[in-house]
Amino acid sequence: MDYSNLIYCFVFLFGLVIGSFLNCVIYRLEEEKSFLKGRSFCPSCKHILSWADLVPVLSFIFLGGKCRYCNKKISWQYPLVELVTGTLFLLIFLKFGGWNLEPFYYLLISSLLIIVFVFDLKHYIIPDGVIYTAIVISLLYNLAYSFFLISNPQSLIQPLLAAFVAAGFFLLIVLISKGQWMGVGDIKLAFLMGLFLGWPNILVALFLAFFIGAVVGIGLIILKKKGLKSEVPFGPFLTIGTFLALFFGGEMLAWYFSLFFGRII
Repeated sequence: MDYSNLIYCFVFLFGLVIGSFLNCVIYRLEEEKSFLKGRSFCPSCKHILSWADLVPVLSFIFLGGKCRYCNKKISWQYPLVELVTGTLFLLIFLKFGGWNLEPFYYLLISSLLIIVFVFDLKHYIIPDGVIYTAIVISLLYNLAYSFFLISNPQSLIQPLLAAFVAAGFFLLIVLISKGQWMGVGDIKLAFLMGLFLGWPNILVALFLAFFIGAVVGIGLIILKKKGLKSEVPFGPFLTIGTFLALFFGGEMLAWYFSLFFGRII
């Protein structure tokens, strides 16, 4: 009997649950509270939530997007983060498959990147605790992969090269603009991206981040939501670029080289 579909459903549902937990982490980071203790509660009335209020996505739908106790609106952030996390978990499992260390590493770093995305989008800050945790995990994984899983220490050069090139590029932007164009948090995020994606996928991620950022920025100016001097967080675009490069980086590079160098290669 083929259990593939059942496994995929489980992975997606597990991602929804993790997404619910990520929402809790994001809120408690905002409030500077520990997410390791204490029960979930309504941000508006502080009423302790029951299990029926915490079912990912479904609770939001059945409650009409409002708190059961105070009738205040629940942010769309909650179901969206849950759905995005579930979808990412499923895509990672489909692409990298298996029950080995690699997909679990991608799931873990992706979860931390979702926190970075939401937090930077809302507060224009990339939380140090989250980004440093992700960098340490990524460094440990790359060390374990190079020295123990494939016994090839030279393979460590690729992610380290990508990390330092990406971080150096953003450091240069920060120095030139005196912190007006980019923040120090973007340097740290770029370093993580390099460790996570390796070379040359980091180039795809950076290109996509700047391209998407430019399109969105122009759109916001046209719609008069932002001005030319308005501050726009770049972390979300870097995160989107990272995920696109993770799933499609190889195909995009192959298409690029075939398009411009097809007659040479």
